[in-house]
Amino acid sequence: MPLLSPQPAEAVEAQRRRRLSHPLMYRFLWTIRQEWKLLGFFEVNQKHPFYGWTCMLKKGLRASVQEAIDRPAAPSESDFTAVLKQSHEGYQMRTYAGPVFARFRHFLGMADQDYQQSLSCDSPYLQFVGNSKSSADFFLTNDKRFFLKTQHKREIRFLLTQLPKYLDHMEKYPHSILVKFLGKKRGWKYFIIMQSIFYPHERIIERYDIKGCQVDRWSEVAPEGSNVTVILKDLNFGEKAIHLDQQRPWLVHQVELDTQFLKDLDVMDYSILVGLQPLREDERILNQALIDIIARTVLHSMNSSSCLAQNRRFLPSCRNPLHVIDGPEYRYFIGIVDLFTVYSFCKKLEHLWKSIRHCGKNFSTINPSCYARRLCQWVEDHTT
Repeated sequence: MPLLSPQPAEAVEAQRRRRLSHPLMYRFLWTIRQEWKLLGFFEVNQKHPFYGWTCMLKKGLRASVQEAIDRPAAPSESDFTAVLKQSHEGYQMRTYAGPVFARFRHFLGMADQDYQQSLSCDSPYLQFVGNSKSSADFFLTNDKRFFLKTQHKREIRFLLTQLPKYLDHMEKYPHSILVKFLGKKRGWKYFIIMQSIFYPHERIIERYDIKGCQVDRWSEVAPEGSNVTVILKDLNFGEKAIHLDQQRPWLVHQVELDTQFLKDLDVMDYSILVGLQPLREDERILNQALIDIIARTVLHSMNSSSCLAQNRRFLPSCRNPLHVIDGPEYRYFIGIVDLFTVYSFCKKLEHLWKSIRHCGKNFSTINPSCYARRLCQWVEDHTT
């Protein structure tokens, strides 16, 4: 597959239009990038315009999680529509469906105290400035364990409406690779809290955002030796493969299950994130030893009807195991993200326009059935 670079004139014009629409923000981001030598992650320190907001945000998050710790509630249908309003020095935060998300965190094996400490510790948040077209702001906790992403009101409303179905899917398939939503809030903006797919991040050497298409799916690669964090795309991935060996059938089937769920919600334009981390020699030896032990002792337990129905797998002994799959040479961080785009009337018009403009090429705006099928095919073609 050829690697296609965007036309220079088009790229320059698009960048010019973005600068004109948000001149102050682009000037600020340019300054930050120079100061931090184009790092994708930088601290929200006292010089940052969001510093005051993040300080108040931490206080609000600490208080809202403390509410879940102090007043654990018995499950109720009203939990899905519950709104907790709290004020902190003139700053008001609203927590949506708090009891529901608290139980989901427990389901994931996440302690409230650890979650609270990560969200509200004294160390500053990090802001991620990437190469995405999204207008959302991305923040991470200092340990890079949790993402906070601003959202439009309609996206929050959609997710809250579909939350019961999302949780049912997670309960039915506990090893799903769908991103884990851990909270919905409103302060200065609406935002969601998610578990980061790329955690722990220290040894990840490549990160990809895959949609299974070609149009606008190329990212300029960072210069060799640079510390820039670039999220690469489909055309950068090219004909490479994800080498999973015995775990390939599990991943292929899980992607089918997760995309079927999104298709039923009439959702499209989501992505599979893929991170690559080389395994050290001792890790490869340990993995092989564990595989041998499992094969000799407990493999029969995974053939039970419940495990097969839930498509469970043996999780690695590491942090973030639900999104980690070890192959012979690499540890892969894999998850499906951006689950908010419904195939609306406007998206159908966009599909028609792109069909004319990009005749004969694959693009992201297609109906949910075709989108799910195409992404499943990409996984089939690029895994061994």
